[in-house]
Amino acid sequence: MIELGVNIDHIATVRQARRTVEPDPVWAAVMAELGGADGITVHLREDRRHINDRDVALLRETVRCKLNLEMACVDEIVKIACKTVPNQATLVPERREEITTEGGLEVAGQVEAVQKIVQRLQDCGIVVSLFLDPDLKQIQSGIQTGCNAIEIHTGRYALAKNDHARNIELTRIRDVGKMIMDAGLRLHAGHGLTYHNVLPIAEIPKMQELNIGHSIISRAFMSGLKEAVTEMKRLIRSVADSE
Repeated sequence: MIELGVNIDHIATVRQARRTVEPDPVWAAVMAELGGADGITVHLREDRRHINDRDVALLRETVRCKLNLEMACVDEIVKIACKTVPNQATLVPERREEITTEGGLEVAGQVEAVQKIVQRLQDCGIVVSLFLDPDLKQIQSGIQTGCNAIEIHTGRYALAKNDHARNIELTRIRDVGKMIMDAGLRLHAGHGLTYHNVLPIAEIPKMQELNIGHSIISRAFMSGLKEAVTEMKRLIRSVADSE
C-alpha cells in the first residue's frame, strides 16, 4: 500500500501572511490524519518563512502517523532534527530566493559531506530520505550515502507541456525508480503532483510513498470554504435571533 504524506507548509504560509496564530499547521495536521494521511510533511527552512520551530516541536508531540521533516544540509537544522527526532528526515536543497524547492539535492561531487549528515541523523534513530532529480548520476551518488530512501523529484513530469514530454519524464522516473529499489532503498516521489497527474506515478512498481502538498491544500481551501462561510453566517444571525 502506497503511503500518502501530506505537506502542510502552505497552511503556515497563510498564517505568516498576517503574522497571526491562524490557521495553525498543528490543527491542519490533525485534520489531515483524520482524512487518512499516512504522514505529515513540513519543511523547516533556514529563514522560517512558514513552518517554525514551535510548529515542529508541537507536531512531534501530537502527530500520530509519520512525521517527515524536510530540511537543508545545514548544521542548525540538523541539530534541531536530532533534538526533535522526527520519524523521517528528507534532505532537500534550499535557496532563500526560491518560492518552492526548485530541484533535487546536488549529491554528486559531495557524497562524503552528505553521507556524514545522513549518518548523524540515523545515529539519532531517524530514517533518512534524499530528495533527488531523476538523474542517473545523482541517484547513484545518493545510493552511496547510505540513506534509507530516495524521493524522486517529479517537478519536470508535473510541468510537462504535452503527453510526449510527460511520457519521457515518466520513463526516466521509472528507470531510476528501479535503480533505487534494486539498491534495497525505499522509493518515494513528490513535487507538483496533483489529482490529475498522480496516478501514473502511483502505478510505478513498488512505489512506497508520495508526498503531496499544494494540490491538496488548494482543494481544501475550495471544498471547505462553503462550510466556513455558512458557520460564520450562522454565528452572525444568532445575534439577531437573540434580540
